[in-house]
This record gives sequence, structure tokens and C-alpha cells, in this order.
Amino acid sequence: MHSARQREYAPTTGSAVASHRGGRHRASRRRGRKYLGGTLVAAGLLGSGALFLDQGRSDPSSGAPHPRSVPPVTPTPASTTTPASTTTPAPTTTPAPTPSPTPTPSEIDVPSTGVGTFVPAQAGGAKVGQGPRPLRYVVKVETGLDISPTQAADEIADILAAPRGWTHNPAYSFQLVSAGQPHDLTVTIATPGTADALCWAGIQQDTGGEYNCEVPGGVVVNLKRWVKGSPTFDGPIHDYRALIINHEMGHFLGYTHRTCAGPGQLAPVMMQQIKGLHGCIANAWPYDENDHFVTGPRVP
Repeated sequence: MHSARQREYAPTTGSAVASHRGGRHRASRRRGRKYLGGTLVAAGLLGSGALFLDQGRSDPSSGAPHPRSVPPVTPTPASTTTPASTTTPAPTTTPAPTPSPTPTPSEIDVPSTGVGTFVPAQAGGAKVGQGPRPLRYVVKVETGLDISPTQAADEIADILAAPRGWTHNPAYSFQLVSAGQPHDLTVTIATPGTADALCWAGIQQDTGGEYNCEVPGGVVVNLKRWVKGSPTFDGPIHDYRALIINHEMGHFLGYTHRTCAGPGQLAPVMMQQIKGLHGCIANAWPYDENDHFVTGPRVP
């Protein structure tokens, strides 16, 4: 808010008209005329001073001077000048602001560890893929995280149904089922500390708070990777989540680790791309755009 500067002008002092009184009193027509003329000159100077004062007044609310107001001039010395009246504007009423909705957090919080309990997604879907017996899976998220289990389950279902995913192989099919229904595996999203504990309990693998794993009966997704992706993967976070699900689901299907087939080629989905691309191009899908399965040399 800019403040308005007020300026005040000092009135100019006019010359006083003095009448001399001599020791002698003489009635003269000429002296009478001088006395009358002096009186009229004094009245005129006083009127000019009032006009100048009115022009120099400023409005403290805006800093702008009032419009010029010229008082009427009358020959009668006893007349008074009434200052121009100012009308005070009526106060305006500002309506109360409408409460804005609580903003959605722009970034999901990733605590180092959680409570170790889980909320299952109440979600289901149709079978995707041509395999005669679908792998039925449920999704659950560690309690207290800024992730909706149902939204996570829907995103995973979209990944497994993608044309370049595992269902491109006619032998495979998947089906998302709700908690409590018969299922073949569980996809668990957990904090880094809880993921480490689950991976160590399942396969005695130290994931160091950084990695995902496949364990008997399911897949463990590290929340840090689900939210922040990987520094080696240049692409949308949804694509990196596709790499997580396709890689770990590939282990569940029996595939082992592969490495880069050559500089400039797509990295196999079964490659541990977070540990380096070795000249390959980051890739989240088992198949390329020409329907070819992307693979490479087996990791000993």
C-alpha cells in the first residue's frame, strides 16, 4: 500500500494598510477618498489570502487537493466567507471472504518408517490378458501414509493391463480383487523401514531403505521409490511406477535379472535400472513398440 504525501502551503502575508494620524484634524474630501480606497484594498488582500489557503489543503485519505472554491467578493467589509462543504463518502462494506478449500498436498510425505500395519484396498476389476488362469492380487498400503489404497490399486491395475505389459504374452492374465477375497499375491506399499523388514523376513535381502523386492506371496514396493522415482529414470512418475510393478511382477512370473544388451538399446524391464543403465535407455515395459520382448544378457 502506497502512502499519500500531504503538502501544506503557508499563506502569504499581505502588506498592512496603515492610516496616519497627524496632530491636526482637517476635514478634507481628498483624505476621505484615500481612507475609503485603503479600506477596499485591505479587504481585497484578505480575500486573496483565504483563496490561497483553500487551494493548499489536502485530503489525508488520498493526498489529492480539493477542487478550487472561490468565495464571493462583496464590497461590504462585514460579510463572511462560508467554506465549501465537503461530503463524507458513505463507508463501503467489504463482504466476508469465502473460505477456500483445504489445499491438496503437492508432495506425498515419505516417513522413514511406519507402524507396520496395513490398509487393504476395497477395489476389484475384471480379468485382463488372455491367460486361462489369472493371477489374482490385492493391494494394501501401510497405515498413516498420504496414499489412497484404492487409487494405488487402480493405478497398478492400469499398469498390468497396458498393451506393452506382461499381458502382451498370451500366457498371462491378472485380476485385481478386493481384500478378503481369495488371491494369489499381495502388492504392499510400505515405508522404507517397513519395506526393509518385509524384504529381510521374506528373502533375507538387505534393501537398504532404497529398493523394492519380491517375496513369497507378494511384492513389496518401497514408498520412497513409488513417490520419488529414480535418478536414473528420466520420465513421468507413473512410468517409473510401471517399471517397479513390471519388474517385481516379472520376478513373480519366474524371470531373473538381465543387463543392458548394448549402448542405445532399451533397458530390459528385468534390469536393475536404478543401479545404472550401462549405456541403455531407461524403459518401463517388457515389450517395445514393435511388440518385441526387451531382454539382455543374464546377470550371473
